[in-house]
Order: sequence, then C-alpha cells, then structure tokens
Amino acid sequence: QVQLVESGGGSVQAGGSLRLSCAASGGTVNRHLMGWFRQAPGKEREGVAAVYIGGSTYYGDSVKGRFTISRDGASNTLYLQINSLKPEDTALYYCAAGPPSWTPASFLLASRYEYWGQGTQVTVSS
Repeated sequence: QVQLVESGGGSVQAGGSLRLSCAASGGTVNRHLMGWFRQAPGKEREGVAAVYIGGSTYYGDSVKGRFTISRDGASNTLYLQINSLKPEDTALYYCAAGPPSWTPASFLLASRYEYWGQGTQVTVSS
C-alpha cells in the first residue's frame, strides 16, 4: 500500500509559480507510474503530468511548457513545478501512483492509478 501526501499549494497571483511536493511511503516513486491530477469545482479530474519508471514524462495539452514533473528517489518525493500560473489553473491538485505497466496512452487517465493523496489546493487570482 502506497501512501501519498501532497504539500506546497497556496494562493498566488497570475503569472506566479508554485512547486508542489508529494511525499511517498510504502512504495518508491522510481518503481511506480507517478502522476499529477487536478480537479476544479464542478469539473472532472484532469491528468496534468505523469512520469514513467524509465523517466519519460507526459503532459496534458493545457499545461505543456508551463508544468514540469520530476521525482527524487533519495527522498522518495514527486514534484510538480508550475510556472506562469493562470486563473484557470485553480484546482485541488492530487498526486497518484499506479502499476509500472507500459501503457502510455493511459498515463493521464485517473483510472490508471491505484493510490491517491488527499490533495493540495492551488488558487490563482487575476
């Protein structure tokens, strides 16, 4: 059983940056498919970024060029660097872990993941 705890959210102005962290225990970030998702009120959960065990990264179209996913095996932590924040980025951000099978078409689908954190809120004001 993998436990995930997110942190780093907050309230920022448009154009600002945040770095979200996800501390993992009970499993290693280097041996799972790891992803970041977000959910705004009244909307479906959206996959924003994923990193496969080999290190390849995947991003949703709405965040490409602004979001960067990374991981640190030594601290067993997943990160999401968010730059050039927009009001539409406002959401509850979750990290997730899934089995390491090679199915890249599904890496940004919530159904692909087994373990979820509790989320960290990001609020962007204009």
